[in-house]
Amino acid sequence: GFRKERAALEHLRGHRNIVTLYGVFTNHYSANGPSRCLLLELLDISVSELLLHSSNQGCSMWMIQHCARDVLEALAFLHHKGYVHADLKPRNILWSAEEECFKLIDFGLSFKEGNQDVKYIQTDGYRAPEAELQNCLAQAGLQSETECTSAVDLWSLGIVLLEMFSGMKLKHTVQSQEWKTNSSAIIDRIFASEGVVNSAIPAYHLRDLIKSMLHCDQGKRASAEKALCSPFFSIPFAPHIEDLVMLPTPVLRLLNVLSDASLQCEEEYEDILEDIREECQKYGPVVSLLIPKENPGKGQVFVEYANAGDSKTAQKMLTGKIFDGKFVVATFYPLSAYKRGYLYQNLL
Repeated sequence: GFRKERAALEHLRGHRNIVTLYGVFTNHYSANGPSRCLLLELLDISVSELLLHSSNQGCSMWMIQHCARDVLEALAFLHHKGYVHADLKPRNILWSAEEECFKLIDFGLSFKEGNQDVKYIQTDGYRAPEAELQNCLAQAGLQSETECTSAVDLWSLGIVLLEMFSGMKLKHTVQSQEWKTNSSAIIDRIFASEGVVNSAIPAYHLRDLIKSMLHCDQGKRASAEKALCSPFFSIPFAPHIEDLVMLPTPVLRLLNVLSDASLQCEEEYEDILEDIREECQKYGPVVSLLIPKENPGKGQVFVEYANAGDSKTAQKMLTGKIFDGKFVVATFYPLSAYKRGYLYQNLL
């Protein structure tokens, strides 16, 4: 697995939605003698953890769209290079705080299309029907007629997105007889029950996108490139406050710090600005600081750090602090939006 994963990561180097391999080293001190290790970039929270935090509510449309687009971009690149990931699941999709995107990790089961060397691919609950069949035949010592193709990755992503939308683990659902007979009706039901929370049109676009990835017949499944053309990706969503707490970025947003009065008095405003800068610099160099005097974002404090590590420390330390008699609330904020001067109106 080690050699294969290393080769795959070396071939796929340079795509922003695939984990970066920095190098390889030997650990001479492991219990079972020397072991070869991959040195990978450090990433943040996984979709698996995000699902735990969404506690049956499902993730926001902004987060689902962000994740779907990032993973499809990674898959389009991967598949174009002739690779199949073959183990796509929530635990293998991680957030990068520095680059503000989701990245694919764990290429231990990946293979070159048409050259599948392991018969047991994918994880239970995210396994495409053709891989399931191949597994069963392999267990019985038989050869499968059909080869697994890059279409197995789209099946897995379809399930991941359905779990993100519903907030439920779907392992038992996708293994049920009802799913095998009519998965489309189950998907409709999931979307109908969530319809109250999510506005209809974006939800229908997402539903159709997911259905296009979950065709039992791999020949009918959408490719990653085709899936990226879904109208779902043309809808602008704003992140929820939970998203901004969960997904670290180099920018911190402080709420409940300034009153309207202190915004109007120039002298008081300058003093507060200085105090905040001083406090925030304890956690790392501050690149820029912004306190809008008008809406959107009136009275919110935006602090841009040189890296996400510093902003994560600051967020931990500042949350719940009392400043000017008020409890501070600290969330992160998308660096891309901040740099464009774009402040979301409806964040709560």
